[in-house]
Amino acid sequence: MTVAIVDYGSGNLRSAAKALERAAHEASLTREIVVTGRPETVAAADRIVLPGVGAFGDCRAGLMAIPGLAEALQEAAGPRARPLLGICVGMQLFASQGLEHGRHEGFGWIPGEVVKLTPTDPTLKIPQMGWNELVLGDRPHPVLEGLPAGAHAYFVHSYHLDAANPSQVLGTVDYGGAVTAAVGRDTLIGTQFHPEKSQATGLRLLANFLGWAP
Repeated sequence: MTVAIVDYGSGNLRSAAKALERAAHEASLTREIVVTGRPETVAAADRIVLPGVGAFGDCRAGLMAIPGLAEALQEAAGPRARPLLGICVGMQLFASQGLEHGRHEGFGWIPGEVVKLTPTDPTLKIPQMGWNELVLGDRPHPVLEGLPAGAHAYFVHSYHLDAANPSQVLGTVDYGGAVTAAVGRDTLIGTQFHPEKSQATGLRLLANFLGWAP
């Protein structure tokens, strides 16, 4: 079973690959982890990880610059119904649009806008950077199974996905107000935090993703 980490010039590719390899090993799962920017490899993969670091518009431009890659992802998220994990800006690209440095179109898989953080506490700095406690929603999800109450994850971001449908928000974090931490529907799941940097919490989530059969 192949897991494709999409390389479009943005993302912690090596860290993500190492974390997925470790998660697979610890869960006794046989998975081939490949880092690729080839649309045909993404299209053939059994699972896909879409990372992203930086500004929404830059990430979108980098992805769209590779012929066929956006189409391969659309097929995977739609007709082919492959499990797909978005990380940080990779998750933000699930949205209808991003409002960072202008207005940029997203994939529209999770309707909503990616908006700037506006914490009510003026002492909280932007970007939100560091460890924060996850608040999981009432809706259980197999990829979040086994995460303990009070689990912490590592965040680095200035924008978050303001989802139009609250039922698609799987978890939040309190940063001067509720900030979207995880979203999902059907075969898609995304995290604003970095599971590859979130130690035991992240490894459990990644192992769950590798074994997920939606």
